[in-house]
Amino acid sequence: MEVKITETQQNTLLKRKEILFEVEHSQTKGTPSRLEMRSKLAEILKTKAELVFIKRVATKTGTMKAKGEANAYETDAQARLIEPEYVISRNIPSEKKEKAEEKVEKAAAAPPPTKPEKPERKETPPKTEQPAKKE
Repeated sequence: MEVKITETQQNTLLKRKEILFEVEHSQTKGTPSRLEMRSKLAEILKTKAELVFIKRVATKTGTMKAKGEANAYETDAQARLIEPEYVISRNIPSEKKEKAEEKVEKAAAAPPPTKPEKPERKETPPKTEQPAKKE
């Protein structure tokens, strides 16, 4: 798998590099996983793989080349603040996904919190009708 960066743009406001890349994957006989591409891009950019988020990858039909978009952030906190949740979840390794899913399942299996009971209302005695005044 060969990864070639075709375009890089620095976005100082969002503290990230916006990257367009191409992947030649004739050796793997199929589009490589996001995690493989992510680690290869991190190696090329000389950064941690946790700071690289692949947004989109598309292989043209009948070829062994894929084009994609990625963002490389300065900090993990900045990435989690800006990237949509679905992009973050796509770029998490499967073992971390399983742990996150277990936490969700445990939270769903736990009994719901009980609401405090409301104090009983005291009933007021019914009003008696007073005779109308004659004038």
